[in-house]
Amino acid sequence: MKKIIQIALITLTVSGVFAQDKHSLWLDLELSNYEYPYPVATLNLNIQGQDLNMAYMDVKPEHHNGKNIILFHGKNFNGAYWKTTIKALTNEGFRVIVPDQIGFGKSSKPQHFHYTFQQLALNTKTLLDTLEVEKTAVLGHSMGGMLATRFTLMYPEVTEKLILENPIGLEDWKLKVPYKPVEWWYSNELKKNYKGIKKYQLTNYYDNTWKSEYDEWVNLLAGWTLNSDYKTIAWNNALTYDMIFTQPVLYEFKNITTPTLLIIGTRDRTALGKPLVSEEVKQTMGLYSELGKKTQKEIPNSELVEIENVGHLPHIERFERFIKPLLKFLKK
Repeated sequence: MKKIIQIALITLTVSGVFAQDKHSLWLDLELSNYEYPYPVATLNLNIQGQDLNMAYMDVKPEHHNGKNIILFHGKNFNGAYWKTTIKALTNEGFRVIVPDQIGFGKSSKPQHFHYTFQQLALNTKTLLDTLEVEKTAVLGHSMGGMLATRFTLMYPEVTEKLILENPIGLEDWKLKVPYKPVEWWYSNELKKNYKGIKKYQLTNYYDNTWKSEYDEWVNLLAGWTLNSDYKTIAWNNALTYDMIFTQPVLYEFKNITTPTLLIIGTRDRTALGKPLVSEEVKQTMGLYSELGKKTQKEIPNSELVEIENVGHLPHIERFERFIKPLLKFLKK
């Protein structure tokens, strides 16, 4: 009987490992074994005493309408999740540029780096200068919305239009959430696995309703956790959490002079630091149905499109309801 129990326990353990492996492909730090939807090029940048590579897609339409747009990914993503958006935009004649920011996707993961939105914006401006793109629309999702805001404030002469899709940072979490050092975020990142990543996305992004097409965005993160060098990914993730928490952009919304469109999935409740506050405080955070309206009033010359019953990822969850107002705004 004892041997049978031991065999059963071993079987369950092995099954658990295979359940993880079945979903997650081992991925290297720069996703060289994961194919993006369009060809990827790299730009070498010497930053903070390091030679780093910034990966990007530069997708040109068959018939260019003379307009360009750059897409900024969110924190838990990379340029690949813009696939359907790129296709729709190029079909309409737009040249679409999609960088992976340093620390994300196919770009370099430095061992040491001082992350600021200003530095990421400068890197992106260097990319545009290299591609000889003088003017562009800028679309940012989630963390990319904070970066798009900073880029627009730094380079208003370059930014023709600004689009913010469920951007984080519409509220200042420092006012409600106790500060945690980078080491705390790093420790949290080291604990991540397929099950935890999927649970977070299921609960926070999709209102507990899962579709098979969402699997890819879990697998991309979970695949890194299988890498023996995952600590490098975890450290970069911790540094960017600190950047988000300590570098709010909302106080400068009033300084944006570029025509702006807010696309807000109103079911979204994304907010940094929720596990660190009481249930009562938690209920006041990430209320996008309110934050969208408030932000629209703060940004001059801005429009708001609310998408009801959609969460943090309108361009994934309800693409048609996302792309229609985006194209309308870009063609004005």
